[in-house]
Amino acid sequence: MPSDIDIAQAAKLQRISKVALERLGIAEEHLEPYGHYKAKISLKYLDTLKGKKDGKLILVTAISPTPAGEGKTTTTVGLGDALNHIGKKAAICLREPSLGPVFGVKGGAAGGGYAQVVPMEDINLHFTGDFSAIALANNLLAAMLDNHITQGNELGIDIRRIQWRRVVDMNDRALREIVIALGGSANGYPREDGFDIVVASEVMAIFCLATSLEDLKKRLGNIVVGYTREGKPVHARDLKAHGAMTVLLKDALAPNLVQTLENNPAFIHGGPFANIAHGCNSVIATQSALKLVDYVVTEAGFGADLGAEKFLDIKCRKTGLRPNAAVIVATVRAMKYHGGVDVKEVNKENLAALDKGLVNLERHVDNVQKVYGIPCVVSINRFTFDTPAEIEMLQARMKTLGVPVVLATHWGEGGKGAAELAKIVVGLCEQPSKPTFVYEDADPLWDKINKIAKKVYRASEVTADAKVRGQIKQLQDSGYGHYPVCVAKTQSSFTTDAKVRGAPDGHVVNVREVRLAAGAEFVVMICGDIMTMPGLPKVPSAEKIDLVDGKVVGLF
Repeated sequence: MPSDIDIAQAAKLQRISKVALERLGIAEEHLEPYGHYKAKISLKYLDTLKGKKDGKLILVTAISPTPAGEGKTTTTVGLGDALNHIGKKAAICLREPSLGPVFGVKGGAAGGGYAQVVPMEDINLHFTGDFSAIALANNLLAAMLDNHITQGNELGIDIRRIQWRRVVDMNDRALREIVIALGGSANGYPREDGFDIVVASEVMAIFCLATSLEDLKKRLGNIVVGYTREGKPVHARDLKAHGAMTVLLKDALAPNLVQTLENNPAFIHGGPFANIAHGCNSVIATQSALKLVDYVVTEAGFGADLGAEKFLDIKCRKTGLRPNAAVIVATVRAMKYHGGVDVKEVNKENLAALDKGLVNLERHVDNVQKVYGIPCVVSINRFTFDTPAEIEMLQARMKTLGVPVVLATHWGEGGKGAAELAKIVVGLCEQPSKPTFVYEDADPLWDKINKIAKKVYRASEVTADAKVRGQIKQLQDSGYGHYPVCVAKTQSSFTTDAKVRGAPDGHVVNVREVRLAAGAEFVVMICGDIMTMPGLPKVPSAEKIDLVDGKVVGLF
């Protein structure tokens, strides 16, 4: 079997103007091409769609991710192709990959096998420059903040209470905590600072939640960068930075259009991490796609405890979007890993481990069906070494939950390998769907994190030290209590300990830190030892990536 990049480089791409016109009805004049195979769609054109009826929205989520792999993005792409294969008009909406995972441990995020979006190298490496624009806007605000303090500090900002951090789209643990402005008075006031990765930044969250340029500018202006000595919040608009930030982002805000290997339309726009931020592609891309096709397939990052919860409680709550159906992705390999098997042994039949590990899938199904209220199907990315006995056990366990199971082969066969999945999803979309939120707007912030932890993670309690509890109370008293909560925690477990597999209950969720994202309009609660700036592994993926005879190699 050729590698993902070999398959992508051998693909027969259509000009993006042809895909836009024939699949979406968008004339070339409404596109801003970036070469022949990718383009941005004009925001002015998208404004003309607002009166049109929405198509059906399908959410792809997954079990808790493992080193054995699940294939959520691959399933999203395969399902989009499959819906078109069975005669439906469909598009997919994905996030843009971050360079951190691309060069780190996870690799690219353009799907895999014969279920990919292309041009794969471009999508994984710089793409249309959106992330660079987001980083520049973020760091412009940081520069203007420090400059204001150096130039007299008219606003009376307390340099001990600055909240705004710089960003870079790379895994660089050395930048987590730094000291800036050394070298004398001409360089400003020395203080502790730090970097986050771009995809964990508030500007990224704002970018993905904004519904227009005007909304983007307003949200950017609402960013709280720090506090005065009297405890008064200082906003980006107080520094007069939000206008220039909007200018840097004005072109990036238009959604990107590319295609799948089967020449079906794919919107790829924005990229917040789901274990740190809210983990969904841009609102503008999703809303636009729903006006242009009958079925939109989108994904939420990592497992249904993180991405799906934030998709509903943040993105859907803020926009009125509601999924009609959900797909929960898993592999037999991954469930055996959750059952305690070493990742090197997951290809061997092990019914005892599968029996034990299936509880993770069952927990996610229960959350999607009963906590979120969305009809769902389980899609198993099938491997040749999955045995009949393992598949029989899986199907029997899901039957008791009343959930259909599909063995999908889109990785090797493209859209036709997920045709059965597509037919089931179409049927689910015709069922009544009343998605529910985990908590209400009026719930206090402390109650919101408790409801997430207890209803979704099955924790027994939430803890926080006196300082963090005081910060949460202050945010509540300052008028931010109606904001959603965005939980930052490990993606590998229902707990805050990445090493705990399966579906544990009765554990404790500790809130280590709380951050206000006033522009994005949510409160981030950082739990356990999760980092907002990841580090590279011992052997980074970057070591395998190269340019040979003008072709990118080693990218997966």
